[in-house]
Amino acid sequence: MDTHKQLTIGLFGFGVVGEGLYKVLQQTPSLKASIKKICIKHPGKERNAPDELFTTDKDILLNDPEINVIVEVIDDSKAAFEIVSTALRNEKDVVSASKKMIAENLTALLDLQQQTGRSMLYESAACASIPVIRNLEEYYDNDLLHSIKAIVNGSTNFILTKIFEDKLSFKQALLLAQQQGFAESDPRLDVEGYDAVNKWTFLLTHAYGILTSPENILFNGIQHIDASDALVAKTKDLQIKLVAQAQKLNSGRVAAFVLPQFVRQDDHLAFVKNEYNGVVIESGFADKQFFYGKGAGSFPTASAVLSDISALRYQYKYEYKKLYHHTPHELSDNFYLRVYVSFDDLKNVPRERFEWIEEWYAQEDRKYLVGVVSFQELRNNTWWKENNNSLIVAAEGVIEDIAIRQLKKKSLELAGIHVN
Repeated sequence: MDTHKQLTIGLFGFGVVGEGLYKVLQQTPSLKASIKKICIKHPGKERNAPDELFTTDKDILLNDPEINVIVEVIDDSKAAFEIVSTALRNEKDVVSASKKMIAENLTALLDLQQQTGRSMLYESAACASIPVIRNLEEYYDNDLLHSIKAIVNGSTNFILTKIFEDKLSFKQALLLAQQQGFAESDPRLDVEGYDAVNKWTFLLTHAYGILTSPENILFNGIQHIDASDALVAKTKDLQIKLVAQAQKLNSGRVAAFVLPQFVRQDDHLAFVKNEYNGVVIESGFADKQFFYGKGAGSFPTASAVLSDISALRYQYKYEYKKLYHHTPHELSDNFYLRVYVSFDDLKNVPRERFEWIEEWYAQEDRKYLVGVVSFQELRNNTWWKENNNSLIVAAEGVIEDIAIRQLKKKSLELAGIHVN
């Protein structure tokens, strides 16, 4: 095995991440990796690199026999898939940072990797500087992985931090995130949860062998979080985070979703502020492990791209062990969530669809309730994210089917109703 393989790179995209990578590669000559050509969309822009590196013709990179690695860091998912699939067929290894493209085309990308025998790595697509994919692939056996929960979107976490700690309004916090480069110019991808659910789609594959698509995962963003929600959280000594989670149930299936959630102060994720990401993995014998790092920005993302480039020198590939070498897990819809729902008008909240309601608060203009609702109810209906309603998962989150019966019996008995 040639562990000193010379890597000649064709780079697609010279935005924040692409330029970051260019600078980082200049500072790491020991890697034996160099950029031969950079494909860009808009040739007229001023760029901090020699003019002769740039082209607008993608085929120059994809058909050059000297280029053995294609690095793709563009934000057009259709173009990215075309680039990546052509590169793999042309016997080039690929490094990608395009989470939307990977999430939407995962099955096709797996087939292409198997057909061509080439490697496609995308550590930077999940949590920028945190090596979460490599750890899920190499370290955690399928049967021992109990749960994984994470803050995977730096923009929403930055906004929530500013709302909580600096008492900014949602709009002020979003504007600040855009000014500091943590949110897209069209921030809906971040704020409404699309970015987080794209990442969660392929992290579920590496964690549990689950092959799914973003539309099959229940998700929402933070666009409905109200200042009154933050106030309620503070009175209960909680924080609000956009949390992606997957948890193995007693049935052997996996409960997975991406939703705003209350987080206790002693939870590892409470420590994750601003544009940082955090991942908590719980396994059979290792208890909890916590990964923490920057989830956005030029150099943190470029460092993950660099790590993948470095791994290609050793012919490293994702083996997708949980998918190919184990019985893959399946997603479950047979569980319940304890939730907090705030609302302006009770008529917009179907109380009869809750298993039970534990707490009411109806004095102020903004009202709320805490209750237990089935996952299927949330998946099949949209009342919880319409009419200015705001739903936040309680800190304890998932309740299994057997537990629900015991809790329901207990709550009825407390109300003086005897149940056999």
